[in-house]
Amino acid sequence: MLEQAFNGLVGGAFFALLALGLAVIFGMLGVVNFAHGAFYMLGAFGAFVLLDSFGVNFWVALVAVPVALGVVGVVLERLVIRRLAPLDPLYNFLFTFGLTLILQDLIKSRYGVQSQPYPRPSALSGSLDLGLFTYPTYQVFVLAVSLAVCALVWLALTRTRVGMIVRAATEKPELTRGLGIDVGRWVTPVFGFGIALAGLAGVLAAPMRAVNPLMGADLIITVFAVVVIGGLGSIFGSVTAGFVIGLVSALGNLYVPALSQTLVFILMAAVLLWRPAGLFGREEAMS
Repeated sequence: MLEQAFNGLVGGAFFALLALGLAVIFGMLGVVNFAHGAFYMLGAFGAFVLLDSFGVNFWVALVAVPVALGVVGVVLERLVIRRLAPLDPLYNFLFTFGLTLILQDLIKSRYGVQSQPYPRPSALSGSLDLGLFTYPTYQVFVLAVSLAVCALVWLALTRTRVGMIVRAATEKPELTRGLGIDVGRWVTPVFGFGIALAGLAGVLAAPMRAVNPLMGADLIITVFAVVVIGGLGSIFGSVTAGFVIGLVSALGNLYVPALSQTLVFILMAAVLLWRPAGLFGREEAMS
């Protein structure tokens, strides 16, 4: 059970990184970025292409790919997202949904639908003795990186002036504007940062999950459920819910395998019936 719980934390690490990016984008822009899963897929393929075509190793890709996708996100926000922002939110949702299909088909046309292999870095091969059981070193690394990134983002948001402005603009944008803060100047970097987090999750996923054009589509619906459970726009709630859902999914797969694929959505329905704003949304809205 402990080993399966650890599997859940590792799976939750991906949920947390993706949900964190979705939360800051939705909180500040009010955009449901359906293309988040596609950028996660591009992160994995970016690492694969760098290694396969240029011999660039995992450690360089871990930095270069998220930065490159963050720049793409900045350009995308400036050229399209901000133009659609004044319109009904449905327009941005349809745009990001269409962008997802385009990106998936572009990758399919070049690499097909077969999964591409990506080796684990040699420094992270083997297993670690965790006392009660041994566990693959790479999975421990993934969990450590996710926890470190989430902790650093939280510290930046709570301990720096810029971070507090971004957090306020993310969680209470109307009130922040009412205080005379120019929320608009932070929109572009926050959108790029959210996309970079998706790219980071994709690079981390490449050595342990199938690198294929549909890997983001298989994950994004669950990530949306995570964000809803945590509370739309709640940064802390999204990260916490990501790890919790990872644990629930892993333990559900162990004890109730027949419901393993739907357990997260059952939990989402229960949370919405009990607390419609999500686990943390209502408390933050009232504070």
